[in-house]
Amino acid sequence: MADFDFDATLRWARFDPQRTLARRDDAELPFLSEGPEAGSEVLLDTCVYIDSLQGRAPEALLGLLDIRKANHSTVAIQELMHTVGVLDPRHPQTKTVIRQIGVVLQAMRPHRIFTPDADVLGRAALLSGMLCRLQGYEKDARLRALQDCSLFLQSIKLGLTVVTGNVKDFDYLLQLIPSGRVLFYRKRG
Repeated sequence: MADFDFDATLRWARFDPQRTLARRDDAELPFLSEGPEAGSEVLLDTCVYIDSLQGRAPEALLGLLDIRKANHSTVAIQELMHTVGVLDPRHPQTKTVIRQIGVVLQAMRPHRIFTPDADVLGRAALLSGMLCRLQGYEKDARLRALQDCSLFLQSIKLGLTVVTGNVKDFDYLLQLIPSGRVLFYRKRG
């Protein structure tokens, strides 16, 4: 892989605290303020799309998306399409949900969709492996950790701020790599 440097990635991973991380108090974390503020462009975590579709996105999030440029990751596209794949085709709501996800995906402007490169994916795999070991993640949480790490490192490489309602996991990522930028929100209901 031309874009992946194994030795550099191992040197980069010296931030391993070799201990379980504790979730910090909300007051110590960067949450969206009630009134939207101008700032850097954002990269949306998959939960932003889901919470918006389900009517659980807080007003502060909707206001932020009105004033900041929103970017999308193929990581989120992958997670949304996974959701389409696991839906039971016999369930009466499946067609509606698939249609809604399709509308969201088709609304993404192609010049605002970014794909993680080999460097990001390699580092994300290492970071998620460390996170899984430190926090004792099992099965489903391991795949979620890989996707979260890919999105987080992609945002750093692109100079973007991740917007997410996933406070716990992204708090851990910020503890490991404080140079990352994240804005948290709490969903309604």
